[in-house]
Amino acid sequence: MTSRYDVVVVGAGHNGLVCAGYLARAGLKVKVLERRSVVGGAAVTEEFHPGFRNSAAAYTVSLLQRKVMRELRLAEHGLRIVERPLANFLPLDGGEYLKVGGGRAATQQEVAKFSTRDAERLPRYWRRLETLADVLRGLVLETPPNAGGGFSDLLRLLKSGNRLRQLDREAQRDLLEIFTSSAAQFLERFFESDGIQAAFGFDAVVGNFASPFHPGTAYVLLHHCFGEVNGQRGAWGHAIGGMGAISEALAAEARRLGAEIECDAPVARIRPGEVALEGGTVVACRAIAANVNPKLLYLKLMEPGLLAPQLRARMEHYKCGSATFRINVALTGLPRFACLPEPGAHHGAGIILAPSLAYMDRAYLDARAAGIARQPIVEMVIPSTLDDSLAPAGRHVASLFCQHFAPDADWGARKDEAIGRILDVIEAQAPGFRQLVIGHSALSPADLERDFGLVGGDIFHGALTLDQLWAARPLLGYADYRTPLKGVYLCGSGAHPGGGVTGAPGHNCAREMLRDFGKRMR
Repeated sequence: MTSRYDVVVVGAGHNGLVCAGYLARAGLKVKVLERRSVVGGAAVTEEFHPGFRNSAAAYTVSLLQRKVMRELRLAEHGLRIVERPLANFLPLDGGEYLKVGGGRAATQQEVAKFSTRDAERLPRYWRRLETLADVLRGLVLETPPNAGGGFSDLLRLLKSGNRLRQLDREAQRDLLEIFTSSAAQFLERFFESDGIQAAFGFDAVVGNFASPFHPGTAYVLLHHCFGEVNGQRGAWGHAIGGMGAISEALAAEARRLGAEIECDAPVARIRPGEVALEGGTVVACRAIAANVNPKLLYLKLMEPGLLAPQLRARMEHYKCGSATFRINVALTGLPRFACLPEPGAHHGAGIILAPSLAYMDRAYLDARAAGIARQPIVEMVIPSTLDDSLAPAGRHVASLFCQHFAPDADWGARKDEAIGRILDVIEAQAPGFRQLVIGHSALSPADLERDFGLVGGDIFHGALTLDQLWAARPLLGYADYRTPLKGVYLCGSGAHPGGGVTGAPGHNCAREMLRDFGKRMR
C-alpha cells in the first residue's frame, strides 16, 4: 500500500485533469492514475503515420469552458486555439454547394441561392438558438438537484426554475420543444431547403446513434451550440498542436499545483478509501474521483457487493453507443471537390458529406438493419490548413468523423468494409481523393472502447437522451457527482452536462468534493 492521498483521480482524460487541478489548487494531496502511457484520454495528439500527427479521437474544440481555461492557466502553458475561418462546407446534390460561416451576412447570401425565405428566417433561427444556448450556458457549471434530495437540492431546483421563468413564453415553448422533439421537426419550423437543414441538422447526429427525425435529437443539436472560441459564441476552432495540447496544458498546471500523475497505471478495483491497481498496488486515499464511463465505474470497477442490486440492474440499462467511426488520413495534397474545385475554398471548415436530413435518416436505418451505413455521414476537417505542425511541408492531415456504424457489429471482420464505404463517399464528391492517401489510422466503435474506455464506442460517456440528462445523469438521485459509495465521485462526461471537451464535469465535481472536505473552490 502506498502513502495516503486526499484524492485519487482515476483516468487522466481532460475532465480528470481539470478535477485534479482544482483539487490541488485548494491544497489537497492528489494522485492521478492513467491506464494509457499518455495523458488526455480521447483528447490526445498522436503520430499515426511517419511525420503526420493529429488528434486521435476528439478533433475540434468549442465547448471547453472559458472559466476553466482561465483559472487553470491554459494559455500560460502554451494552449492556443484558432477559430475556423469557415464553419461548414457542404457539397450538395446536382453539383451545388453551401458555405456556412464567414459572417452572418455571408451565410444569408449563400442560403439565398436556394431559398430567399430561408435566408430571411436565418436571423430568427439564430436568435432562438442563442436564447436556448444561453439557458444551457447558465446550467453547465451548476450542480443539478438530486430527486428527493435535501435543502441544498431544493435550492438548486428553485434556482434553475427561476432561470427558466426569466424566459419569455415563446422561448419556454421552444425549450420544451427542443428537449422532446426531433431535429427535423425543429429545423422545419424555420427552413425549407435541404442544404441548410443538413448543415444545422448534422449537429443532431454527431455521436448520436439516431435519425434526425427521432424525438430528442433537437437537444443534441443544441448541446453542440453553447460553446465559443476566443469569445465568439457558437464558433468551432482548432487547438494548435491538436487536442492533446489541451490535455498537456491541463496536466502541466495540475503538476505545477502539486498533483502527481502516473501513467501506465491501470485500475482494477475501487472501494471507499482505496484504489487497487492491476499489478496489485493499493493506493490509500480519503476520496476517489472517477473519470470513466458510468457503466465502467458501476459495473466493472466498484466492488459488486457494495452496490444495491437494483442500482446495478439500472446501470446495466444505461444507454451507450454513439455509432461513431474515426479515421485520420495522411495526404500528399489537398482534395479538390467537384462542386468547388478551387484549392483553399474550404480551408479549416467542417466539410459535411451528408446533403440532407433524409440522407442522414437512411444512414441510420442502414446501420440499424445491417450494421454499417451504405452511404455514411462524413465530416472532414483538414486541420493542417490551420496548423502546419501536424504534417510535413506541402502535405496534410484530414480528420474524418463518421456516422452510422452500429456498436455491436462484428468489427473484427467489417472494419475494412467500413473504411471502404467512407472513402467511397468522399471519392464521389472529391474525385482522386484515394490517390492522395498515403497512410491512415482508423478507430471503429470497438477500438474506441478498447483504446479509450468509451463503452460501446460512446464519445459522450452515455447517450444525451432526456432520461440521461441533468438531474437524471447518470441516475436519478446521483446527479450531484456523488455515487452510492461514500467518498467515491464521478467527474467524467457521464455526469452533467454530458459529452464533449468541456471540462465542466471535472470542474463541478471538484467543487462538490471540496464542499465535502470543508473547503471552498478558490
